[in-house]
Amino acid sequence: MIDKDIEKAINKQINSEFYSAYLYLSMAAYADSIGLKGFANWLMVQFKEETDHALKLYNYLLDRGGRVILDKIDKPKSEWNSILEVFEDGLKHEEEVTKSINELMDLAVAKKDYATINILQWFIDEQVEEEKSFGEILNKLKLIGNDKKALLMLDKDLAQRVYTPPTNEK
Repeated sequence: MIDKDIEKAINKQINSEFYSAYLYLSMAAYADSIGLKGFANWLMVQFKEETDHALKLYNYLLDRGGRVILDKIDKPKSEWNSILEVFEDGLKHEEEVTKSINELMDLAVAKKDYATINILQWFIDEQVEEEKSFGEILNKLKLIGNDKKALLMLDKDLAQRVYTPPTNEK
């Protein structure tokens, strides 16, 4: 049976992961509304991955005999001044998620819950990738500046991102 403090913290993280998905869906809708279908695609893949992250924790909690308690999902922002601002917000959000995962890891370490430590290591590694991905696109957007042709080239590149469903790994 999982520790009640860890159960509560994982439930909070499940909510955070679903909020992340909701935020990226909103960002995708914004990108689509301004004609950047490639950016919308990239963000839609991100939405699907965040949903997978929430479900990974959901299933883990159930596997450990815990109870999943879903909370409300806050309304995400829906308007931005530019696609640059979208990715600035995205990177900032991923940094907040990293902080949350690290706090959850601190709790698991304090409770000596090695199974939770193990699964959280996957999330820590994933957060490195998430911050890197947002950071790279943000840096490209800053380099592009007001160059509309370069923006459309990047949009075309981002349209190539494909969602890969997770394997049956836990």
